[in-house]
Formats: sequence, C-alpha cells, structure tokens
Amino acid sequence: MNAIASIEQREKLVIVGNGMVGHHCVEQLIERGALARFEVRVFGEERQRAYDRVHLSEYFSGSDAEALALGEASLYATPGVTLHLGEAVLEVDRERREVVTTQGRYPYDRLVLATGSYPFVPPIQGSEGAARLVYRTLDDLDAIRAAAITARRGVVVGGGLLGLEAANALKSLGLEAHVVEFAPRLMPVQLDGEGGAALRARIEALGVGVHVSRATQAIVAGEDYRYRMNFDGGEFLETDLIVFSAGIRPQDALARASGLEVAARGGVVIDGECRSSDPRIYAIGECASWNGSVFGLVAPGYAMARNLAAALAGQAATAFGGADMSTKLKLLGVDVGSIGDAHGATPGARSYRFIDEGGSSYRRLVLDASGKRVIGAVLVGDNSYYDTLLQYVQNGIAVPADPAALILPQSGGAPALGADALPDSATICSCHNVSKGAVCAAIDSGCGDLAAVKSCTKAATGCGGCAALLKQVFEHELTARGVSVDKSLCEHFAYTRQELYALVRVEGIRDFDELLAKHGKGHVGCAICKPTVGSILASCWNQPIMDPSLVPLQDTNDTFMANMQKNGTYSVVPRIPGGEITPDKLIVIGEVAKKYDLYTKITGGQRIDLFGAQLHELPLIWEELIAAGFETGHAYGKSTRTVKSCVGSTWCRYGVQDSVKMALRLEDRYKGLRSPHKLKFAVSGCTRECAEAQSKDIGVIATEKGWNLYVCGNGGMRPRHAELFATDLDDETLVRLIDRVLMFYIRTADKLQRTSVWREGLEGGLDYLKQVIIDDSLGLAAELEAQMQHVVDRYECEWANALKDPEKLKRFRTFVNDRRADPGVHFVRERGQRRPIAAAELHLIPTTEEVL
Repeated sequence: MNAIASIEQREKLVIVGNGMVGHHCVEQLIERGALARFEVRVFGEERQRAYDRVHLSEYFSGSDAEALALGEASLYATPGVTLHLGEAVLEVDRERREVVTTQGRYPYDRLVLATGSYPFVPPIQGSEGAARLVYRTLDDLDAIRAAAITARRGVVVGGGLLGLEAANALKSLGLEAHVVEFAPRLMPVQLDGEGGAALRARIEALGVGVHVSRATQAIVAGEDYRYRMNFDGGEFLETDLIVFSAGIRPQDALARASGLEVAARGGVVIDGECRSSDPRIYAIGECASWNGSVFGLVAPGYAMARNLAAALAGQAATAFGGADMSTKLKLLGVDVGSIGDAHGATPGARSYRFIDEGGSSYRRLVLDASGKRVIGAVLVGDNSYYDTLLQYVQNGIAVPADPAALILPQSGGAPALGADALPDSATICSCHNVSKGAVCAAIDSGCGDLAAVKSCTKAATGCGGCAALLKQVFEHELTARGVSVDKSLCEHFAYTRQELYALVRVEGIRDFDELLAKHGKGHVGCAICKPTVGSILASCWNQPIMDPSLVPLQDTNDTFMANMQKNGTYSVVPRIPGGEITPDKLIVIGEVAKKYDLYTKITGGQRIDLFGAQLHELPLIWEELIAAGFETGHAYGKSTRTVKSCVGSTWCRYGVQDSVKMALRLEDRYKGLRSPHKLKFAVSGCTRECAEAQSKDIGVIATEKGWNLYVCGNGGMRPRHAELFATDLDDETLVRLIDRVLMFYIRTADKLQRTSVWREGLEGGLDYLKQVIIDDSLGLAAELEAQMQHVVDRYECEWANALKDPEKLKRFRTFVNDRRADPGVHFVRERGQRRPIAAAELHLIPTTEEVL
C-alpha cells in the first residue's frame, strides 16, 4: 500500500519535445533518480523517437531512422516514463495546468518546453512545393529525396552550417549543387572575411557553386530548369528544387499563445534555472532565450537539460550562465573551426593570420590586449590545431614567446600541449560537459578501458569531436598512475597490428596458426585478429585468399569474393582499369547481366556493378567474364579498388598529360594490393580535376612538367581532402613514391584505418611523411620498393584461381547437398530492372496453401 501511495503522490512532469535536448533531459532525470518524485510524460510531434540531428546528412548515405536514434528504445519503457510519438501539443492551459494534444488533455504539475526551433523561410514570392523545401527533420529529408528524383540541379538558400550540410546532401543525391548566401561570405557568424574566402575556394573546388551577396526577390518558372531565382540587381539562377536553410527561429508558439514572456527576438525567456515567467514551466534548448540570446548548438541545450534535471531531482544545480559557442565541423569534407571571439571584437584584441591561398587554408589567432591570452581562433582547411587552441582559450594557458607559432606550419616553436598541461577543469567533451577531472575520477573509480570511460562519463558520445583528445587524456592518466596502456590487438595477441606485421615480415610467417603458436595464445583466434592477420599475410605474400589456410581468416565478402547485399544476394564487379573499356567487353557485361537478370549500375569509380547474383551463380558469372578478359575488381576486399581517370590529353583540349595511360599503369601495378583499408586512386589530365583526384587515397594530377602527387584523401563518412605531396614528377619517380607511401602505410597503419586517419595520426604530420618517403630519412626506401615489387609479381586474379580448383568451388552453394537457388530471395521489377523486395511489399510474394 505504501508503494502504491508513493506512486500516486508523484508529481506529473510533462516534457513537450522529443528532440536531442528533450531526450537528454529524460536521460538525466532517470540517471539522477528524479522518477522517485515525478511521473514523466514526453510528447514528440514526429513519428520517430529522438534522433541525432547533428549527423542528419548520414540519412542520405545509408543510415535509417533507427541508426540515427539516440539511445535505446528501452529507455522509454522505464517505469514512470511514457512517450507519445506523433502526438503534437496544441495548447498549454496554464489555469487548469493541462496540455492539450491532438488526442486529449493531460495534467501537469511541472512543464518543460523543449520544442526546439523551426527553419526560417524568407517571404519570397513563388516559394512553394519543390521551391520551398527545408532541411530540419527526417520527413524534410524524405521530401528532398523525392524531389531530387526528377531534378538535375538543386540550390540551398543559406550559407551557414546547416546550409552547407544541405548542399552536401544535394550533392550526395547526385545533383549539381549551389549555395546562395545573403551575406558577403559563407558562415558569416563563425568566420571572418579571409576564412569565408578560404572556405568558398575549397567548396567551389568540390564542384559546389557559391553565390554570396545575393538576395532572392522572387521565384518564377525557369527556361532550362524548373525554377528561376531572380536576385536583387537583375541576376538570376535556375534550378529544379530549392532548400531553405537561412537560419532558425525558436519554436515558441505554445509559449506565446499561453501568455508566457517571450524575448523580443523570439524564445521563451528563462532565468539561470531555466524557469520561465510561470514558475511551474521551464524551457530548454533552442526554444529558450537566456539573457537575450538563443543558442543554436546542442551543447548549450544539453547543459540546460542537465541543470534542470538536477534541480528537479532535488540535487545541487549550477545555474545556466551562457555557453561557449566554439564549433569544430567538417562541411563537404572541409575542416572548419571557430573558437571564442573569432572576429576579434574584444576591445584591444590583436590577431595573427596564416593565409595559404594556394591550398585554400586559413588560420587566425586572436589574443587579448595584453597579448598574453588567446581569446579566439578561426580555422579553415585543417582542424588539427583546434583542440590545442580551444584549451588555450578555455583555460587561460599562457601563450608561447612567439604566439604565431601556435598556427604556423613547420614552426617547431609551438610547445606541445599534452594532456599533462591541461588543468582538471579543462573541458574535454563540451556536448556532455565532461572535464579532465571527471575523466580522471572515472579512471580512479575503476574504468580501465576507454569504452568504460565513455560509458561512465558520456564523453565522446555526442558529436564525437573530442574522441582523439579523450583517448590522449585517458592513456596519459593511466601511464601517470603507473598502469601500462594495453594496446594489444585482442585477447589472443599482445601486439599492435604494426608489431604483428613486423613479426610476419621478419620471420617469414605465412599462416595464422604459425603466428598464433609463436606469438599468441589460444587455439582459434577471434573476429578481430583473424581478418587482421589475413590482411597482413596478403599484404606481405599475396597468396590467393581462397587457399584453405587463409579462407577461415576472411570476412563474409572476402570468403565469397563478392559483396553481400541486403537481401542475401551478391554483387559482381569486374575490373575496368582506368574506366577504359572496349565495346566488345561492354557487350559481354550486358549479355551476362541479361542472362542472369542482374541489376546493372555504373559506379562512382568508373566501373559497372552487377547486383542480385545468388551464391551458386557466382562461379558461372565469373567464368563468362574471365573468358572475355575481365579480372576481379576486388570490390569486396580491403585492397586497391579503382583508379579513376578522365580522358586526358588524348581527347580533351585541356589535357596536358595522358591520364588514361597513367591510370592503366597504376591500376595494373597495384591491383590486388591488400591493405588495412580500401584504397582508391584517380588520375586527372589537367588541373580542371575531372577525375576528382584530390578526394582519393592516391591522387595524381597532370602538369606541364609531369605529375603532382596527392596523398591520404578519402570520401565516405568522414571525407578528407588529399594533401599535395610532391610536384612535377616524371613517370618513374611518381610510381616509386607511390610504392613507398603505400607500403609504409601498410606497414605502420592500425587495423581498418584509412590512409586519411593514418596520416592524421602520424607524429610530425605530412613533413615527417615527406622525410621518410622522399628524403629516405629512415633508410627504408629500397626495402619498401622491394616489398611492393614482390606483391606485384605475385598477383593472380582470385576468381581465376578459384575457378581452376573444384574444391574451392564447393563453397559456392546455397545448400551443401543441393544446387537449387535460395527460395527466400525475392525481387520486384522497377525501371526495367529487378531489385530486392521491400518489407512493405511482402504481400506481393505468391503463396500456396497446403491441403491436408
């Protein structure tokens, strides 16, 4: 009876909004024991539970609503918490202390408004339909995706953070993307003039049109595209769709209608306890206005949520006093950082600037009037300086004798600001307000690995930008406590990948069992060490991966030498070196695709991908392709994938070198090269860069005198621009340097580490890499070249090898004792080709009823 009475006596706490901040508030209430006082009811207007808006653009690169969801769904099954999705709150009745929704009325004792913000769309004549899209929710992204199906060009109105994210989304959908900004530069809030110019140059180099100082007056019917945007001054731009990302406005309609005090520029007026003008109603996140300011980042909203949850739980709470708006971003693959007083608006502030117009990089360091304290910074093109500069700003660390050394390259004068230089109060994770002291306390309480520290403190679980700094602090603190940092690959090998590579190489070890017996423990290995060792063995000796001793080391794709697709079928990707193919070979691909009814698509790497092959069909398909002169394209492996090229000087009037010939040479040399992660190359015949070489692991661009070599770029989930490594190289020198770079990467990288991440982790950076590869500072050049030549000499098409061995072919059966196809695989036809059936279409599968 007492338990029932206590439940009935709990106050009713209603939270309006299930965005990132509202969700964090629920997490904090549960964690702090507030459910002993409150029965919590959460209302979300959207159909999906809280999801990560910071990484919203990943929705266009394969992530679904569940992948973006915050936390586990079980959180809202906690006794005392009720979640209402798809139920909008229409009114707050302050007299009766009730919220009115689309489905009823609910009482509250305390009310939290976490309604966020909405996209601002300027009142422009003609903005409707596909000319009035916004970029805020998953439904918005679905609308953009639908509009993009029939579009060629898309325009984003707004050149701020969200605008550039939206432009990236349009580009990922295959559209020609443009950005229109009213201000004279991109990201005008975060960047100064020079920073904006550097960002514009980099984004334009990626193929995105940038139009600044443009005010759209009207949207009318276009001639070549669906719409025409008429700008002030008589200029215009035509497009098929328009996405507005011209800023946000606080979603304060409920507060206004209920008579709460609202700031002049919008937002529910709150005090340091996040309390509105009604003492029973609170506001947190982007719908709240503190001291006349609305904070459009997630970290301040999280801080409000933490402080409010602590107060509601009866715990000591620090009053909200504003927030640091420093940001570290990657927009369309371009690093952008803004710290503190980035514009130098503080009276007496003085600045140091580093401008690299050739590389479109810019760094600005802002000091106070005394010249002894860093108060702000701007970074464009390289955020490796960000963490250090942020700590200088946040903790008042004294600057070196030459402050410019903090932003200048190759200075040698910038003191290394290691973890030991940071005070305990230094903020490591701004999203969750985790200090260095909190990390140390977690370690002292028994968190012995990085995963445990993350779980305990929540550090690096927000935007993830602090992950590298957190790892540095964690390892430093373990060492300071006399604990050796365990860098073992896994429980079976007390070595790093680099150390295992050296053991395999020096001792000539050629199979997993021998390595495990000599240098490991246990008998079978695991999902971490087996594929890692398999990759090392292939990199060193290039034996066919289908050899009996190597097959158990491969993952699913390598095991069957094909990429498994979502419905259990496989894709077939023959190698098309440099994108060059004869008509006869094109006909063969077409005939094979038609014979086996394969979905056919041209890839971004200038190859043709054939989807929908069942396991038993793979040998039959490859037998026909190999007979026609094709080889495996290694699309399934952590290895060299493609060498993309333009047509070069052979056909193009701008070409200055034969890019196709060089692409063919590189692909022929490095095909089959196994590495810690996949490798992509490109060769452009001139600086117009049609092959997009500067976004590849190895990029080559022709010059009048030879070739410029770029290294360690990549696209994907974490894009990075490649860096200029050497200029005006002749053919032989170019190949030698690529040999050395790739083999040094294979030799020293960690497991599943892209060249870009490997490069960022190199102590000494690009200059060190140049010393090793070009100047041969370690005396390894000849050895690296010889190792590469050994791999090249041992190349054999893996599918050709498998087709010659009946024992290997036995693996390619859906059923061990039956050659039938998989009866569980179903397709539907769309746009003249078949595709996997979707869950919503399962009713289309014919069924039979068995009569007994």
